[in-house]
Amino acid sequence: MPRLQESLLPGKVVALYGPRQVGKTTLALDLIQSLPYRARYLNADELPYREALASQNRQTLGELLGDAELLVIDEAQRVPEIGLNLKILVDSFPQARFLATGSASFDLASKISEPLTGRQFTFHLYPLSYAELSAAFGPFEARAQLERWLVWGGYPAIVTAETPQMRQRLLNELTGAYLYRDLLELEGLRRAQKIADLLRLLAFQIGQEVSVAELAASLALNRQTVERYLDLLEKVFVIFRMDGFSRNLRKEVTKNARYYFYDNGVRNSLIQNFNPLDLRNDVGQLWENFLVNERRKANQMAGRMVNAYFWRTYDQKEIDYLEESGGRLSGYEFKWQETPLRRAVRDEFLRAYPEASLTVIHRENFTDFLV
Repeated sequence: MPRLQESLLPGKVVALYGPRQVGKTTLALDLIQSLPYRARYLNADELPYREALASQNRQTLGELLGDAELLVIDEAQRVPEIGLNLKILVDSFPQARFLATGSASFDLASKISEPLTGRQFTFHLYPLSYAELSAAFGPFEARAQLERWLVWGGYPAIVTAETPQMRQRLLNELTGAYLYRDLLELEGLRRAQKIADLLRLLAFQIGQEVSVAELAASLALNRQTVERYLDLLEKVFVIFRMDGFSRNLRKEVTKNARYYFYDNGVRNSLIQNFNPLDLRNDVGQLWENFLVNERRKANQMAGRMVNAYFWRTYDQKEIDYLEESGGRLSGYEFKWQETPLRRAVRDEFLRAYPEASLTVIHRENFTDFLV
């Protein structure tokens, strides 16, 4: 919250992005209560506000702002050409502050050629992080319930649900069309089942490079359509991609990307598997998705700017996760059991990048990696 407050400057727009139901509205309302200046809250789900915000009329927009020093626009992606309308607000009322929340990036919602260049600060709100769970439940209890976070994820409503039955019901509702509602509304897509099928295929390929051609063949779609769906699913914060790392060594593979889910619970709901870990054959995938996701959250909370990759060679030597920051390369291999990295993998990677560090992350040391 402090970094968000500090970014609310006159003549600037703070864009708060994140998946649906992660608490953007709650955070915005709490922020209003904590600030010393006048604020007005508008929900763009409500038609009158949405039409007024889309008017591109300075007088109408000024009436919406009134005497407020901060205008909060919730679900802003619902406003046609929201980027252009925010630009008009900023240019017309340079002393005001603006906060816009979105469950879809404004790149998807705006459909305009001129973005808010130089006028926008961007923040991402994720499902609850392991650090937040540790602070809420205590470090010992959060660690003791590690299996719960791997299976059910960190959506606030899921974390607070008292029974597995209620968690499953809530997750199933979320991963229906509601999860990608913005695609259906903003892009006018009519193939909701194809999108669900695509997500299920990705759910089984965590930690593996994804072939768009194979996805297209499996879904009976053309390659361009699958690429478009993947891009759109990233823009509504359901999945995110990670590319391969290379400094042009001939043996390294960088052609295909890997995809991860913003939340383990969503992933498990898509494949309808909420079994405990001792009855599953995908523990390694759950562990990798959890760690990659939580590391992203930890980096954002700490203000660390990093580039994230995986590394693989043509002869199948691979490192799960690399971070490049400030010219320094750090490699991490994820192991559910505490087992050493294969010597051949370690040796080849460190020969290629002798300045790099390489660490195995397992159940005994993962908290240092995340907290």
